[in-house]
Amino acid sequence: MTQTASPSTPAPLPMLEKRRIEAQILKCVFDVLVERHGRTEAEAVIGEAVSNSAIAQGKEFRAKEDHEPDLKDFADLLPLWKMDGALEMDVIEESPDRLEFNITRCRYSEIYKDMGLGDIGHLLSCNRDGDFCIGYNPKMELTRTQTIMKGASHCDFRYRLKDSADET
Repeated sequence: MTQTASPSTPAPLPMLEKRRIEAQILKCVFDVLVERHGRTEAEAVIGEAVSNSAIAQGKEFRAKEDHEPDLKDFADLLPLWKMDGALEMDVIEESPDRLEFNITRCRYSEIYKDMGLGDIGHLLSCNRDGDFCIGYNPKMELTRTQTIMKGASHCDFRYRLKDSADET
């Protein structure tokens, strides 16, 4: 069944397009911040603002669940970020307490680079990944050692769900 937009329920905007629109605005803000306060402060402000946005988004998604979300629930959300071919991924492991995959193509990185924002793309996108967990389920932990944004051949996402014994 194809979902069509009506005046009361517009079609969902793909995440890639949302991030492109946000980046257009944040680029202007970043440029003003650099001019007024220097690059270090500009990066800190943009990084903090995007982090806060990611945490808030995680909380919004958590509020839609009727239970504490696990990594299977999170995996069910991934099509939102993959919409319109935004990400190509190879899933390594998927379970309620572990989710591992490699991103082999990242159009988010590509659009930031096309916009002249490749040097801060990690602030606009990559750093969101771990921060989303804080709002969605603070027991979720992301380990990632490399990203396409920073020049690697792929991004290595390794999520796990910490149990209460891990938190002591």
